[in-house]
Amino acid sequence: MNGPRHEFVDVLGHEIHVTLWGNPTSKPLVMWHGLARTGRDFDELAQALSDTHFVLCPDTFGRGLSSWAQKPEAQYSVAHMTEVAVALLDHFNIAQTGWLGTSMGGLIGMRMAAGQLAERLSYLIINDIGPEVPQEAIERILTYAGNLPDFATHSEAEAWLRTVYAPFGTAPDSFWQRMARTSVRRRADGRLTLRYDPNIIIQFDAFADELSSWDAYTRITLPMHVIAGSSSDILTQPILHRMTAMGPRPTVTMKEGCGHAPSLARPEDARLLREIIADLGS
Repeated sequence: MNGPRHEFVDVLGHEIHVTLWGNPTSKPLVMWHGLARTGRDFDELAQALSDTHFVLCPDTFGRGLSSWAQKPEAQYSVAHMTEVAVALLDHFNIAQTGWLGTSMGGLIGMRMAAGQLAERLSYLIINDIGPEVPQEAIERILTYAGNLPDFATHSEAEAWLRTVYAPFGTAPDSFWQRMARTSVRRRADGRLTLRYDPNIIIQFDAFADELSSWDAYTRITLPMHVIAGSSSDILTQPILHRMTAMGPRPTVTMKEGCGHAPSLARPEDARLLREIIADLGS
């Protein structure tokens, strides 16, 4: 029963792939990934927490095994992703859930928490993102996310992923091996590339206003915790300090040796998340 199990859900015109862990009668916990990643990045953490939680790890549309947006210029926004997230909760009959969001997944969680959808969340854990995304970090992301790489073999893909995502910090070899398996697709010419729609970067242009949301952040009242990479260029120290001084005033865990964003794939990360969830619940 603990998983993983896989389900494809039709919501708002998208076919969303969700990896499910644990017993559906347990407390729900949604884990939502970052920009060009998939829900499978959470496998280790989701499996570890599945003894006490029903964990849902969706692939955002345009990523992983989910369908791509039919109208990228209108749909690759945090606002629309939030609508899809709520539709998924409705599909699984989840009235209220815990939320762990890495990067983009954190933006979705904060958007929910800042308005009328806050009642759908019991607590909010944000992994290395804030209400503001520095332009320098956006430019770094655009250097690799906008043009899909080309690989001859899975070994090449794994080596590339280990290099580009080195800021994730220390992770087991099994994490990187699975990351390669679940991140690539074979093209018509037989070569490999990554499993996402390159149009996802429209988010940084058409919906740039969503990347600065301090006013909305101040309205969050949910119990909140922030996990930060010590050398992150996205959740910088000034942004983190501002977050802790206003609005929900979240507690913070600093992950040394990580940039953007900590992988949360080690056994000690699972122990940390259990402690954070227990503290937020109290």
